[in-house]
Amino acid sequence: MTTPPPSLVRGDDGVKRCWWGASTPDYAEYHDEEWGRPVVDDTRLFEKLSLEGFQSGLSWLTILRKREGFRRAFAGFDIPTVAAYTDRDVARLLADSSIVRHRGKIEATIANARGAIAAREAHGSLATLFWSYEPRRARAPRALGDLASTTPESTALAKALKGLGFRFVGPTTVYAAMQAMGVVNDHLVGCAARGPCTRARKEVTVP
Repeated sequence: MTTPPPSLVRGDDGVKRCWWGASTPDYAEYHDEEWGRPVVDDTRLFEKLSLEGFQSGLSWLTILRKREGFRRAFAGFDIPTVAAYTDRDVARLLADSSIVRHRGKIEATIANARGAIAAREAHGSLATLFWSYEPRRARAPRALGDLASTTPESTALAKALKGLGFRFVGPTTVYAAMQAMGVVNDHLVGCAARGPCTRARKEVTVP
């Protein structure tokens, strides 16, 4: 019988983290300082959703290490700027080795910027739309088996996003974005980052 991997891992620095957060210094910093912290800024939210879309089928570490390249390529993920990209910009991005050169994902990011503008017109902001799908009651995960890849909320949000013209936003990708931006706190019980994320959520005013 195979022994399941540990849910929490204590790093060389003595900090107890979710199993994935201790594997590389890049992951440790992202896990400790960013993943699960509440995001209410549309530009940062659009970036997170875009990068989760690019991550599909790839390692998140690949995306994390290329993030600065993505930021340069997509004008800091400024929504109106990306929404105005043309076929010439698609060609430029396909030649940019600092990002993932996938035509479908590049074109989806541009379409999603236009969808984000539609979300602003319909809901006031993209953040308002996302946070309206925050679970009312969320059980704190204690082990790997407690973590879901999709939820009813991510499924409903994915449907709403597609209705606004978004692409590459299936329930799994949307749930990963919800985790990353703190709409849900999926740090495991016992992880050093869970408490700070919970406190940050209490302190932030969502739109």
